[in-house]
Amino acid sequence: MATLTPLLNALADLTETEPGTEAFVTANILRSAASTKKFRLEPPSILDAEIRAAAQSPDALPAARLVAAAQSFLLWQASPAAALQPSGLAATKAVVTLVSPEGPIHASDIRCGLYFQAPGTYYPLHAHNAAETYTILAGTALWQAGNDRSPRDPGAAIHHPPRMPHAMRAGPNGFLAIWRWSGDIAFESYHMIPDPEDPAR
Repeated sequence: MATLTPLLNALADLTETEPGTEAFVTANILRSAASTKKFRLEPPSILDAEIRAAAQSPDALPAARLVAAAQSFLLWQASPAAALQPSGLAATKAVVTLVSPEGPIHASDIRCGLYFQAPGTYYPLHAHNAAETYTILAGTALWQAGNDRSPRDPGAAIHHPPRMPHAMRAGPNGFLAIWRWSGDIAFESYHMIPDPEDPAR
């Protein structure tokens, strides 16, 4: 068992720079758990090598390097909404849930964690009732949020209001991000949207 104090504090510092009450609340939750919450050793993700490479890339934020250092204690899994997604997506991305109603750090109305998408892969258009924010820690992506499609680099924060369609195409090294859901954080509203760029169509 180990605490992830440097990582949780770094994620709190990043989150705190965002506008909105949800960001402030999330930062406080992460910071409160930083020195007390114990994490156990976890099996490596199927994307472990790619995650480590992205986290240690020259342009990565300092928080990404802390992800690499804590990797053995992070439980990378399929998306919590995987049952509502095409089965082929499971091999292209991985999620760590740090804060949620189910834990490991408890919050009744926030979900927050880490996200990695493999190099060159596409996460097709989807939407949900939760408000969502990503901040890229390492790597790059071509990001669609509503009608906006823009390249995103480390340090970029992207906000999706409730029900906004969004999609992400990972760059050549993939990308690592912190993510947060707030508002209606139940998974039942999650749905895929017909997408002409979806390679599975």
